[in-house]
Amino acid sequence: SNLMDRNQFKDAFLEKHGAKLGFMSAFVKASATALKDIPSVNATIFDNEETVYYDYVDISVAVGTPKGLVTPVLRDVQTMNFADIEKEIASLGKQARDGTLAIDQLAGGTFTISNGGVYGSLLSSPIVNPPQSAILGMHGIQKRPVVGPNDSIVVRPMMYIALTYDHRLIDGREAVTFLRRIKDIVENPVRLV
Repeated sequence: SNLMDRNQFKDAFLEKHGAKLGFMSAFVKASATALKDIPSVNATIFDNEETVYYDYVDISVAVGTPKGLVTPVLRDVQTMNFADIEKEIASLGKQARDGTLAIDQLAGGTFTISNGGVYGSLLSSPIVNPPQSAILGMHGIQKRPVVGPNDSIVVRPMMYIALTYDHRLIDGREAVTFLRRIKDIVENPVRLV
């Protein structure tokens, strides 16, 4: 994927923005775009009756701490660029590890992203964080043989992603469309421009 090419930009990005360029900002930004494209994934069902479709994207990002996993919220991701996202993830991650997050920083997310790959997971089904309707699971990157140009076999870094979702609101078509949208953006981040 072109996301792997981020290494050629990481030093310039750090110098310009004061933040490291990681994978998470690309997946957060791709998710924000996909959530706007497929609104049912960015919605909630209250009391099994009322469906609320959000016109903003607040993404909870799972952070490992000495006391367990927490999910602080990145607010209004649809308005953020990569640098904003990386800085906010770093800030929230530090606060999470230091135990200084406020309750309001953990509440109100419309969607969650969990990266089990940092713990070696190759594939899993993350659990939806109610009242959200879905969660994206990112998994470990491994080199795998794939068919390349002219039917050649090439080695490429591959990551599985998974979407766990509330089937009352999201059907398989929307779920797969959402995942394909993220894949397309991560493989060609220029689509965000």
